[in-house]
Amino acid sequence: MSTTRQELLHAFDLLLAPARFKDYGPNGLQVEGRTTVRKIVSGVTASRGLIEAAIRADADAIFVHHGLFWRGQSGCITGWMRQRLGLLIGHDINLFAYHLPLDAHPDLGNNAQLGLKLGLVSHAGAEGRFGEQDLGFIGGRIDGDSFADADALASHAEQVLGRQVTLVPGGGAKRPIHTVAWCSGGAQGYFEAAIAAGADAFITGEISEPQAHYAREMGVAFLACGHHATERYGAPAAAAHVAAQLGLTHEFIDIDNPA
Repeated sequence: MSTTRQELLHAFDLLLAPARFKDYGPNGLQVEGRTTVRKIVSGVTASRGLIEAAIRADADAIFVHHGLFWRGQSGCITGWMRQRLGLLIGHDINLFAYHLPLDAHPDLGNNAQLGLKLGLVSHAGAEGRFGEQDLGFIGGRIDGDSFADADALASHAEQVLGRQVTLVPGGGAKRPIHTVAWCSGGAQGYFEAAIAAGADAFITGEISEPQAHYAREMGVAFLACGHHATERYGAPAAAAHVAAQLGLTHEFIDIDNPA
């Protein structure tokens, strides 16, 4: 089966509601390709590696979290930008990108899917969200248990995500972790909001210099689990949902990234 580019854009917009968000770049159709779409390839970032893999997979459209265009970047089509755009345009492939809308979706987004992978569920309603634009999730283990301590939570995250975790345990004596806050990717700036929301531990992708001090001084554990590693789940979940809805073929291609 197939659909049109415009129908596919409408389905993604209806699902992810990009107009609700103040974002760092354009959400939706970033590069126009062929009118008819039969196969979608999803991935985390619109890198040259993903675009080349999508060409080999005979994709008509690519759906990603990190697109090509960001606020404040140079408008020059040179270097890596020229290479990526040249491949997309030369092979007539559509590029769809959704940044914060994909983080925030309550069921299929990066944070919702990361929580499922880690066995976490957010509190109901507004109590389950924190931070700017309510992007952060906060709750506990699905089974209702606590983690023995920050080391146990970090070990669990490493096993699930397949990545080494940078852990700042929060100082003081080891204690159970009842309430976990999480926000995928580069959300280290949400740590103070997570502390204010009552978290015992905060999970995100990256750590900057100030967060180690906040963790030690406030007694809240900070886990940096990798930007890419925490954002591998939203794009395939959303793209698979829309593909099934429209009767399209979908394939997730993970271009590994150690960051």
